[in-house]
Amino acid sequence: MSAEGKARALEAEVRSVDATRILSITGEIDMASAPQFQAAVAQAAEDRPEILVVDLSQVEFFGSAGLSVLLVAAESVPAGSLRVVASPPVRRPIEVTGLDKLLTVFNSLADALAVEEPRRPA
Repeated sequence: MSAEGKARALEAEVRSVDATRILSITGEIDMASAPQFQAAVAQAAEDRPEILVVDLSQVEFFGSAGLSVLLVAAESVPAGSLRVVASPPVRRPIEVTGLDKLLTVFNSLADALAVEEPRRPA
């Protein structure tokens, strides 16, 4: 496959700020990278942090497999503790599928970290 046709590899970084765990993802999330995304989310949620922020602000493509991972993540952590930071390519499928009613979505990591109490979706 040529370099132009190759998808940008998924990279994950986990860090903690007080009782908040931040999972930052870069690259593309599709059928091929979804298992890696799922594993990164599971690892970040492993010890059940008070708040889990999944920062997808650097994700350039977000397919339906990524939506499934977010749904599983939302069900595996306490209600209101999952926060998703979405780039425009991530926000669009979340909104089109109505998942923005189930997930708490932010425009920036700073916004997600600024909220003191877990937000419940409207």
